[in-house]
Amino acid sequence: MNTVKKALYFFCMKEPYHYVGRDVFEKITDMLDPEETDLAVDGYPVLRYRDDKGNLFYFMRQDALVSYEFKRFLPILKEHFSDFDIAGEVNWHEGNNAPDRVLTVHSIGDVEKGYFSPAAPRLMKNLLVSLEKNRTLLGLEDYSVTTEATHWTGSIKGGDPCDIPRFPVPMVDIEIGSTPESWENKPALEAIAGSLVEVFDKEEELVNILCVGGTHFADCFALPALDTEYPFGVSHILPNQWLVSGKYETEDGLKKLRNCVDTIPGGIGALFYHEGINGPLRQSCRDLGEILEVPVLKHKKLRKPDQLDIWK
Repeated sequence: MNTVKKALYFFCMKEPYHYVGRDVFEKITDMLDPEETDLAVDGYPVLRYRDDKGNLFYFMRQDALVSYEFKRFLPILKEHFSDFDIAGEVNWHEGNNAPDRVLTVHSIGDVEKGYFSPAAPRLMKNLLVSLEKNRTLLGLEDYSVTTEATHWTGSIKGGDPCDIPRFPVPMVDIEIGSTPESWENKPALEAIAGSLVEVFDKEEELVNILCVGGTHFADCFALPALDTEYPFGVSHILPNQWLVSGKYETEDGLKKLRNCVDTIPGGIGALFYHEGINGPLRQSCRDLGEILEVPVLKHKKLRKPDQLDIWK
């Protein structure tokens, strides 16, 4: 008998941070007709939907992004949702030189400080694969599905990254980027809405990998995350910029790497590093590999998954 799984999704409803979240929520209610629960947040009843397998999906609205006011929302999350399998914030992506017309998912953490949310590689892969399926079905030919580096927008809003691990549920962001035209694209909004309730569709075990180095949007790590032939489990992706500023080449940096791996259920089967990282960072990766007794490989090895020994 299958265990009932539970997902929680956050949607900001109030300007100016309602982009994507509010419209996806409206799509969800049109598609599923979820029921109200007795719990309300910021005056909005939390809604609930049960799928044909018995899995539960909760849709929580707020007047702010949860990441922006995490300390305020944390007591509510811990009291009512601590036994959930995944929590996701639906919002928008923007930034200097950010790619446009993307559907993206990323894990949560402050890489520089070394605080990470629990990871859920299987569920994150399910979301990404479902987004890709819906992107194709809805004719979004000029869009792409990708991962982002692990980050937490609460850090830039004065939040304390120490609070991230205090919520024991894996958290992800699910976003459309990176211009108003993309945020308002109805098929893109529908692609996200449909994917949220497909997060539990696959249960097969993955070989979890830790991805180290590269840029914020690194194709070399996004492609394995979307691979349906080889069971890569991609969750935390640690980009070069925060490895350097976080001094990951030091003993303290090695501890941060171990903290990151400790959040990945079952640990990792391999570490892949981008060859652009400097020598001392490479050595930290090798040191972690020795401690964990897992292979440490260059990112180019991901191009030929059939030649990897990690599937044994």
